[in-house]
Amino acid sequence: MSRTAVGLPLTSRRSDTGLSREEVAALSGVSSSWYTWLEQGRDINVSRQVLAAVCRVLDLTAAEGEYISALAEQGKEPDPERAEVLPVHLQRMVDAFDFPAFIVGTDWSIVGWNSGYEWLYPRIADLDEEARNLLSLVYTDPQLREMLPDWERDSRRFLAEFRAESGVRLSSPRHRAVVERLRAESEDFLLQWAELTVERFTSRIRNFRHRDAGLLEFEHHRLVPSDAPDLHIVMYVPTTRARPPKQDRALVKRR
Repeated sequence: MSRTAVGLPLTSRRSDTGLSREEVAALSGVSSSWYTWLEQGRDINVSRQVLAAVCRVLDLTAAEGEYISALAEQGKEPDPERAEVLPVHLQRMVDAFDFPAFIVGTDWSIVGWNSGYEWLYPRIADLDEEARNLLSLVYTDPQLREMLPDWERDSRRFLAEFRAESGVRLSSPRHRAVVERLRAESEDFLLQWAELTVERFTSRIRNFRHRDAGLLEFEHHRLVPSDAPDLHIVMYVPTTRARPPKQDRALVKRR
């Protein structure tokens, strides 16, 4: 947020590039000390109204505001180390889809998938359980990277969504392990992680290069089961005839 955008005058010592900590505090209706403590992550009482005021002054997007609110309310978060268990009925449901679908946990570990997804990304069935992490694969698997015609755009979008969804869980051992491993293994991840982008998931068009079927177009959707909210069902619904051949739709090996 620039100074002129909030009605503050320019001075000989200040440009129009941003607000000082004291100015943000004053415009938000809080003291400079309290705002400094908020930046430092101290254990202070934070109301939704005050956070909303700070987000407004900083001109944050809705996704960025929700991310900040989640961090401030971290004491209300569920246990970040609780392992996600894939219910049998969810696996049956994705098996019934005639398009690629898979299921991820909070740290984006792929815990289940159907034959359509294996047709789209055959390597998934050969990976060890600990290697089946969607974010890690986007940055470290050359085969998956080759499948994405616009890898730069897609990887940045995935990373912004991962940060937004993880929220306070980023400090948990499981999530921290994903991030630290990628920081060590991928220069692209290191650079993009430093951009600190936050974005909510929205359904959208996705393109893939398939080894046999060529360039394919899908609608990318996601569902959150009401009885398993820590799991997300990711679906690639074809807009073209991008469907696995019927003879390849047999159930695939699960972890």
